[in-house]
Amino acid sequence: MGGMDSGPALYTIRIDGHLGATVLLAFPALAARRRGGHTVLTGLLDRSALYGVLAEIDALGLNLLEVRRHTPRSGSPPPGEGRSP
Repeated sequence: MGGMDSGPALYTIRIDGHLGATVLLAFPALAARRRGGHTVLTGLLDRSALYGVLAEIDALGLNLLEVRRHTPRSGSPPPGEGRSP
């Protein structure tokens, strides 16, 4: 298959706007935080779970800005702990 590993990986998903508590219930496996005018969802997802989250974002009509898969690097800070853009 392609280059995407199907095992769990840490993902950061950035959505335009601030999501309310009710909408965030659609993403129980992800931690949410506000960053500027966006909501950032972070969590460990396998391929199937990632596609499910993306489908839920689409179904809710949310504006997806970015999906980032993090690869482990020794000594690097966890997502959100480094510099802000």
